[in-house]
Amino acid sequence: MAFRLDPDTAIKDPHGITWGMHPISWRNDDIPEVGAFNTLEDMLLDLADTGYAGTECAGFFPPKEEVKAAVEARGLKIAAQWFSSFILRDGVDAIVPDFEATCSYLEYLGATRVVVSEQTGSVQGQRDVCIFTNKPVLTEEEWPILAAGLNRLGEVAHAHGLELVYHHHLGTVVQTKDETIRLMELTDPSKVSLLFDTGHAFVGDGDVMGLLRATIDRVKHVHFKDVRPDKMEESRAAQRSFLDSFLAGMFTVPGDGTIDFTEPYSFLVDHGYSDWILVEAEQDPALANPLEYARKARAYIEGTLLAG
Repeated sequence: MAFRLDPDTAIKDPHGITWGMHPISWRNDDIPEVGAFNTLEDMLLDLADTGYAGTECAGFFPPKEEVKAAVEARGLKIAAQWFSSFILRDGVDAIVPDFEATCSYLEYLGATRVVVSEQTGSVQGQRDVCIFTNKPVLTEEEWPILAAGLNRLGEVAHAHGLELVYHHHLGTVVQTKDETIRLMELTDPSKVSLLFDTGHAFVGDGDVMGLLRATIDRVKHVHFKDVRPDKMEESRAAQRSFLDSFLAGMFTVPGDGTIDFTEPYSFLVDHGYSDWILVEAEQDPALANPLEYARKARAYIEGTLLAG
């Protein structure tokens, strides 16, 4: 096992893209018992061993000093962290202090992105609500309030050297292609960018490229997540929640599901994208060994995406 990322054996993207892997494959913040046996050190060792350059922060991480020391010891980087905003519920002024603290934390760790998702009315964490038929919908009056609030948070993020990348997400007020496009149109492009997630685009709209083509000029962070269509339809028929759908195997790593990543990857490259792409797959690590799936994703990345 490689105990530190070896530049000679790490994933090398000829277009300057940095490949990482999201911590959700090791441990899940929404259901703490899922992957509770995995530690930060377990994850970092797997990442270094499989040649990924870094990851995002998660709720199970220890204090920031320990995180920084552990990440640097393995030759890895922190790219970003999720922040749940409640602009519509609480008002942006109430959000700013916690957001400021998150940005300070990420600045200390050397991150370059802060991932924001508006969680007012969200059903993504409710296990008794079907993710396929229930989602909150913004009123006409709420759209400009959310946009103005995100612009404000974008200013805070920039003060800490970070890009605010908005995450379109199943079960939230900004899930669909049309909703995401509208949010991008209403927000200031100098303050708010987009995290493009293939898995959420596919499950939410049945289409990956439509959203990417429409928003490519705003994309500054990417998650490559695959979908198992049989498991998706099984969960839809069973009217499962988001959490129960991923526990049932709806998501997986690139190359193990139905999405052809050659098209979004080529489109990103053709438009000069050269930032992070993180492999992501909400799965139960007790059933889907993270190290095994990290290797499976790397084999697909190098054998299909980088071989073209």
